[in-house]
Amino acid sequence: MIVAENVDVSYGTIQVIWDLSFRISEDDGVVAIVGPNGAGKSTLLKVLSGIHPIDDGTITVWGEDIATLSPTDVVERGFVHVSEGRNLFKEMTVEENLRMGAYTRREGIDERLADVYETFPILDERREQTAGSMSGGQQQMLALGRGLMADPRILALDEPSEGLDPQITDAMFEKIEEISEETTVLLVEQHVHRALGLADRAHLMENGEFVAEDAGPALLESDHIQRAYL
Repeated sequence: MIVAENVDVSYGTIQVIWDLSFRISEDDGVVAIVGPNGAGKSTLLKVLSGIHPIDDGTITVWGEDIATLSPTDVVERGFVHVSEGRNLFKEMTVEENLRMGAYTRREGIDERLADVYETFPILDERREQTAGSMSGGQQQMLALGRGLMADPRILALDEPSEGLDPQITDAMFEKIEEISEETTVLLVEQHVHRALGLADRAHLMENGEFVAEDAGPALLESDHIQRAYL
């Protein structure tokens, strides 16, 4: 479980997250965070990953203060962040990229690789292809697969549909739903309708604060979401 209490976050003198409190557990299915650009969504994922520090408040990762953990420690404890933009090793093959995702694991790597190939058959077909020569949709599936190689308890996805055409976006959300059957997914996504339709629980984030929370479909039907985002 990850627990945040009264968290403030800044970039220099500019505060971007204000007094934020929330919980994410391994039983949550899909937890979506939606809101406008600049709301602080990506920053929140960087904070939970141990990449960016907090100014005030506390975050515990399965009982440990995140301030005492490196990003590698956070991954080892089960929180894995697939960042916006994929950040693949483009000159390396599909399989080499996937194995890089298991850098914190000491055993069971081949078994995990087989599971990822079962989830994403296209990666199995192209395991010797360089990542940079793949299509955008295939690269996004590789990024997801690399995240799964760390055997996460919570998998955080930042804008997984970015730059994808509608058909590939549909396939991506189907894969996310499939993954959520075994792994909690924390989903930051601009496709508000798709994200909330999939989410068991959802937060609307604006100006660095959560301004609404509900089950995903219920939040989708709220007047605020309908007026501002749909």
